[in-house]
Order: sequence, then structure tokens, then C-alpha cells
Amino acid sequence: MNYVILGAGPAGVTAAETLRAADPQASITLIGGEPEPPYSRMALPYLIYGKIDEGGTYLRQDETHYDQQRIRYLNGRCGGIDSSSKRLYLSGGEVLPYDKLLIATGANPIMPPIPGAHLEGVETCWTLEDARHILKLAEKGSPVVLVGAGFIGSIILEALYLRGCDITVVELAPRMVARMMDETAGGMLGRWCESKGVKVLTNTKVNSIASGADGEPRLSVGFSNGQSAPADLVVMAVGVRSNTGFLVGSGVQVNTGIVVDDYLQTTAPDIYAAGDCCEGVDLSTGKPDMLAIQPVAVEHGRIAALNMAGYSHRHRGSLNMNVLDTIGLISSSFGLWQGAQVGQTGKLVDEGGYKYMKLEFEGDKLVGAQCVGMTDHVGMLRGLIQTGFHMGEWKGKLLASPERLREAYISVAQGHPSTGPTAPHVNTPRAGLGVAAGSGH
Repeated sequence: MNYVILGAGPAGVTAAETLRAADPQASITLIGGEPEPPYSRMALPYLIYGKIDEGGTYLRQDETHYDQQRIRYLNGRCGGIDSSSKRLYLSGGEVLPYDKLLIATGANPIMPPIPGAHLEGVETCWTLEDARHILKLAEKGSPVVLVGAGFIGSIILEALYLRGCDITVVELAPRMVARMMDETAGGMLGRWCESKGVKVLTNTKVNSIASGADGEPRLSVGFSNGQSAPADLVVMAVGVRSNTGFLVGSGVQVNTGIVVDDYLQTTAPDIYAAGDCCEGVDLSTGKPDMLAIQPVAVEHGRIAALNMAGYSHRHRGSLNMNVLDTIGLISSSFGLWQGAQVGQTGKLVDEGGYKYMKLEFEGDKLVGAQCVGMTDHVGMLRGLIQTGFHMGEWKGKLLASPERLREAYISVAQGHPSTGPTAPHVNTPRAGLGVAAGSGH
């Protein structure tokens, strides 16, 4: 069997290793789109603030790992796929035949149409090359404008803060991390950042970026509120979109991301998809969605590979979850953190102490949660939501006192010694650092 995997992020690497374990005699080709060993995008902030070197970003530390696994690793970008003849065309001219193909091309950062957005000193933080550029400009005391305070932006924020930069954050939404936290939690994060000396501008957009005057920082950034700020560096973190443009004419259906069935197979025969580029099932809603977090990419890669190798392994859905460290304040959200259409909510709020817990119930099941400044409950929340246990009498107790979650977890878990049947498993290393994904090709 000849397997080809397009994309060498967490999904692609996990898939290659799973295929090798499941099909020892197969030919496996892994294609990465950058002149680097396969690495984790979510490790880049650690590189920026000096916790690791470039080698620390690599998904596998042994440089002979892929040779030992008999996985052929190529550098190249896809120019098109002919699904009828089962051929993949690389932009350099190489043509690769395949028996089964996995698309794990991840996503690319969005560059908003702002005048001056392509000036020198305006960067995204998505590739190792981006990180190298940022390291040259983000000196201690350097003025930096960070555009976007979502999940990725907030991770970059911490790295820049630890480098000692003078940071202004600009966010179009009315609060930080608006796609993972409500007004109370997002407001806490904003106030926390301001208490650390970070300037946070919400309900604000960047109107322009211009070259600075002689003797001044290299850039001047104009905001919709009429203010402006100098910057040696502007980092764009306004979102990503799935990397699927090369699929035109391939027979692979694309909506927001690649359409897949419950076995992660696309609409083209013998072509599968995994990670940020595809619309996997959200466990909480039962509907296809883009869950661009690294554990989901790894899960997709493993499941897709097992099905490519002949197993019948249904993807039952992934839990939407985010865990974020923002200058020392830990926040998290899980599942239906916005609440169910017909449900009940329990809250614990300590504004002065930067502590918050919000539990969302549907019937007597815990279906969503948010936490700020409370780290002991992360695993318990994930477990209760993912397993869908009935909370019984503990629902009422938690609505009144969310801080009793540990008691509830122990009580409920003891009544469920097993979470149900387990799927076929192939032992493969878990890929990457952090919780968000980004598995570009």
C-alpha cells in the first residue's frame, strides 16, 4: 500500500506513525510545506521568549526518527490533486502516485486588508521564519502592537510580555478571547493584562500602518478611536482560514473546511482529511465544525490513519476546549461554554481575586464550562463534559455552589467505573506542545 500524507503538523505526523504501526510493510510519504523538520506551531511562543530553542519546537526530537520509522519526508507544496488517477502534483514538478491520501494541510493566518499591512516589521506568528523575524524586532522595551486578542493572540501576548516588550493590544471584539469566554471572563483577562502594564484596546480596529519618522520607531499604527501608537513590531493575530485552495477540481468538497464523513473520508475516493483543514464533528453539538486545537488534530490524524489502514474506526466527535495562560492567569473553556438553548447555569465570581467558574447544564448533564484563575478543575470539567455523565442530585448542588465540583466529580465518577467501550488503539507518540493546532503543509 502506498500512503501519501500532505501536511507535516501534528495531524500528519501522528497519521504517519499510526500507519507505520498498523501497516508495517507500507510505503509512507510525509510532505511538509516549509524547509524545516516537522514542528509545532504552538511551541513558537516558547521559542520567542527563550524557554526553548528551535529544536525544541520539533515534533520529534530524534533527527533520525522518520528514517527509523521508514517514513519518507519531503519538502514541497501541492499544486493540485487528480483523484481519478490518484496523483498528487507538487509545485516543484514532482508527481506522486498514491493508493490512499491524507490531507492535513492545516490553516493559514489571515492578513487583513489594512493599508501598510505589508510593510517591513508587520508579521504574523505562524511559522518558524515568522518567529525568527519577531525575535529580531521584539527587544526589551520595544513598542509592539498586537492586533487580535483571541486564543492565538493571547498566547503571543504572553511571549512578548516575557521578552519585556511595551505592548498595545488591539481587539475588534468587545472583550479579549471573545470566542472562548463570556463578558465576565474576558473582562477579567483584560483587566489582568492592564494591571501588568499592557494597554488593551477593545471595540477598536487598526485603520492604518505607516512608516515612522526618522529617529522614531519604524512604524506608526492608527486606530479607529482616533489614537495611534508607535511600533517597532506589529504582530497580526486576527484569525486563520483552512488551507484548501489547491483542492479546486479535485472532487474534494470544501465548505469552510474540507467536508468529511464519520470516518474522516472526503467526498473523493480514498482521500481523507484531518486537523485544522477539515470539518470534524463537535462532540457537544453533533455537527461538523472547525476545532483548531492540537489535541483534535492529533485525534483526527490517528483516526484517519486507522481507517486508511483498513480499520473501521468511527469518529464520534471532539470536545471543543481551550486552556490559556495569559501572563500567569490561567483560563479555560469547554464544550457549550455559551450555554445550552434550554439549560441552567451556576456561577462563582470573585472579581477582585480574578477567579471565575461558570457551569452550564442541559438536563442533569454538564455540557459546558468556563474558568478563570481556577486550575484544579480543568481535568474534572473535561472528563464530566466529555463522558456525558448524569449528575443526578449533584446538579442542584453545583448550581448553588460550583466550587463543590471536586466532590461532585468523585461521587459521580465512582458510580461510573467505565466510560464505555474503547476504540481500537495503535500506540503512537502524542504530538506537540500546547493545546492549539496549526498543521500547515
